Amino acid sequence: MARIQTIEDNRLEEARTRKKHWKRWGPYLSERQWGTVREDYSPSGTAWEYFPHDHARSRAYRWGEDGIGGISDRHQMICFGLAMWNGRDPILKERLFGLTGNEGNHGEDVKEQYFYLDSTPTHTYMRMLYKYPQVEFPYAWLLEENRHRSKEQPEFELLDTGVFEENRYFDVFVEYAKADVEDILIRSTAVNRGPQSAELHLLPSLWFRNTWSWGKDSRRPSMRIATSVPGSLCTELDHWQYGKRWLLCAGQPGLLFTENETNYQRLYGGKNRSYVKDAFHAYVIGGDKTAVNPQQMGTKMAALYRLVLGAGESVTLKLRLTDMEPLAAMDINSPMVGAMNAPGYAERAEGVPGTNDFGAGFDEVFARRQKEADEFYNSRVAKELSPDAKLVTRQAFAGMMWNKQFYHYDVRTWLDGDPAGPPPPKERLQGRNHDWTHLYNDDVISMPDNWEYPWYAAWDLAFHTIPIALIDPDFAKEQLILLLREWYMHPNGQLPAYEWAFGDVNPPVHAWAAFRVYKIERRLRGVADRGFLEKVFHKLLLNFTWWVNRKDPDGMNIFEGGFLGLDNIGVFDRSAPLPTGGHLEQSDATSWMGMFCLNMLAIALELAKEDPAYEDVASKFFEHFVHIAHAMNDMGTDGRSLWDEEDGFYYDVLQLPNGEEHFLKIRSMVGLIPLFAVETLEPEIVDRLPGFKRRMQWFIDNHPDMPEHIETTQRSARGVRRLLSLVSGRRLKRVLERMLDESEFLSAYGVRALSRFHADFPYEVVVNGHVSRVTYEPAESSTGLFGGNSNWRGPIWFPVNYLLIESLQKFHHYYGEDFKVEFPTHSGSEFDLWQVAGEISRRLIRIFLRGKDGRRPVAGGAEIFNDNPHWKDLVLFYEYFHGDNGAGIGASHQTGWTGLVAKLIEQSGE
Repeated sequence: MARIQTIEDNRLEEARTRKKHWKRWGPYLSERQWGTVREDYSPSGTAWEYFPHDHARSRAYRWGEDGIGGISDRHQMICFGLAMWNGRDPILKERLFGLTGNEGNHGEDVKEQYFYLDSTPTHTYMRMLYKYPQVEFPYAWLLEENRHRSKEQPEFELLDTGVFEENRYFDVFVEYAKADVEDILIRSTAVNRGPQSAELHLLPSLWFRNTWSWGKDSRRPSMRIATSVPGSLCTELDHWQYGKRWLLCAGQPGLLFTENETNYQRLYGGKNRSYVKDAFHAYVIGGDKTAVNPQQMGTKMAALYRLVLGAGESVTLKLRLTDMEPLAAMDINSPMVGAMNAPGYAERAEGVPGTNDFGAGFDEVFARRQKEADEFYNSRVAKELSPDAKLVTRQAFAGMMWNKQFYHYDVRTWLDGDPAGPPPPKERLQGRNHDWTHLYNDDVISMPDNWEYPWYAAWDLAFHTIPIALIDPDFAKEQLILLLREWYMHPNGQLPAYEWAFGDVNPPVHAWAAFRVYKIERRLRGVADRGFLEKVFHKLLLNFTWWVNRKDPDGMNIFEGGFLGLDNIGVFDRSAPLPTGGHLEQSDATSWMGMFCLNMLAIALELAKEDPAYEDVASKFFEHFVHIAHAMNDMGTDGRSLWDEEDGFYYDVLQLPNGEEHFLKIRSMVGLIPLFAVETLEPEIVDRLPGFKRRMQWFIDNHPDMPEHIETTQRSARGVRRLLSLVSGRRLKRVLERMLDESEFLSAYGVRALSRFHADFPYEVVVNGHVSRVTYEPAESSTGLFGGNSNWRGPIWFPVNYLLIESLQKFHHYYGEDFKVEFPTHSGSEFDLWQVAGEISRRLIRIFLRGKDGRRPVAGGAEIFNDNPHWKDLVLFYEYFHGDNGAGIGASHQTGWTGLVAKLIEQSGE
């Protein structure tokens, strides 16, 4: 049954049918544009060094913009963000600071404290928090201390510097409320949490993305000071795509103007041709009054509010970015204006305050939008949840929404260079992404983390769509379709992996995500979008064919794939040629393909309900899966497979050039991924599809060696239920015996990516005198593989845990309550698989919930999150989690796939 429609649901419907473009404006401004591949024009692809943080304030970006707590239109033509200065910092705080992949002892890492607190899917209400120290920001200390630390040591974080001691910082809140589609009210509240008065300069800033300096399009937008209504100052914008807009700033701030142009003098010793991008830094910190345009016009502006806040004092700034001409849209009844005539009054929508109303009418819009946001999320979040679980869910959804980003990357133009710039180095034409010249990205995309990973990754994005579908199925579907479009997908059928190497290979989870989103939307809205499913299915046929042709070198249905998103999980770099020669037959690659087959089979069967033409292709995926299952469990006449009977586990097999084969006996997630390939064939579906049923039976009858991979039961009252799985019931129990053992995979906070067995028994391989070793590391990685900022040798990762949970539920659906295993292993307590799935879910959820001791495991040893009233309700959603204590590790705002916790809370409770 469809849910009760809220006002936000109605807006989503208006956006879906394009009646009103509620999503045109949103949090699409990146948190980091510097140090990205898109901005890198170096000969050898050294993106971090080519465009460092030190250049970011002075150098115009080519492909996008960044800022703090900012918004933009969906093509990022117009950007708004908040800059600030505490009177002590050496640079104006216009963007978040962090270490590059080569500066951090565990790769790139943002060194700031900020939190996403709320956002509706249409971004009619948004709220975030930035914590700004009152002492000088320790840029140099963070850089030097992390540079000196080894990979065996933890990262040195901002909290470790003591800058927040005695609460000597400002809480700076940024809120947005849309009065209408093109009428955005902005509220920024600064609170002095410290014991003494402190200076704070706030600079709400507005600028155009620089599209005019590259020799492609010379049209130059403009902004200038304009006549305003009493009680505020006004900037008028004129952009060739959007026409005129106005930014109204309540009060009497100083309006500063400059150009979004590179400071050639500072960076290169050249001569500047205009006012430059870092003018506000020079004006505010350097006191250079000549840095800004005295004519008060340009392509970048800021409203300078100079504040001194007493201990505990707060100040709220009010601004408005609108398409309504200020003098024509005033409220004649506003006490701020009196009897002034307002000819445009009747044109304002009901409930929209006049442009001169920064009082009750302005605040009432915020109150109304907050109430509507509460109503919307109350319709999505179970009433019986505790307040703490509701808080975690709400902030998880907020992070998912704030991690939307405008992403622009035209690979051919990037390789060729711009007419107005120097010719790019010739090396680039054979360098990174040179064989992806068809790729043209100009879209709002869900990012893993807007600072650490401000670029999409194919398999991350698939997982993002699951929690997103709970609140905005349309956006979830758009994201899945986007990567399958011909200007994303390679002509050979490969999906782009990520900008550092589009040709890398991510696990093929797109089909799984598409079918899950399809079913989530059907449950939420009571309508099945078969058109979406068909569109996705047809393109995924190309992707499936690419996998079969490129990643099964021997045609034996055993697959390679490289690192497959699991970074350092192997003893070798699985994306590089093996030092031993030969190749790997990968348990995880083969299992992912088995899962891909079953996902495509499930979609084909769903589509065949109304179109019999899909029965034949369903038969194809059924047969292909059985061949994969047979190959994985019995590859040849000698009985060699990826299953090790002695250990009761699946391993990669190393195939050497001389024909020798060796198990790489690492007990890792690689051996658990075979559990993902499981599906049941329900009798009521099979019996409706006579062509498929007939072909399936013929295949079984004529392949007597195959039926061992197809189990049947009469448990269903409607007939014979069939189980398709890479793992038989007997082997399932043996794998689960290890997976549910707390001395191996099972943690108090989920399933580890590597067994604790390897803490005492590292796995070693000696090649040419060099020892390669895999040992249990529950926190950061001690290796530099894939940049060293991700670790699959012990921590807990949400995406694979989520798939394990779903697989256990599917196994339970087939085997029922009689199939029980010890949970945990050696405990003497037996659970059915549904109960096991629920217990693992709740262990994962426990990472974020406040325990009986008042602590959230995710916060680790950061005491400030446990006892400080201004921190204890703030939750970060990390990339992965400590395998023993649940502390957050890696990217700190990866609400991307870690946002799956919202789905787990929805389906499993606390």
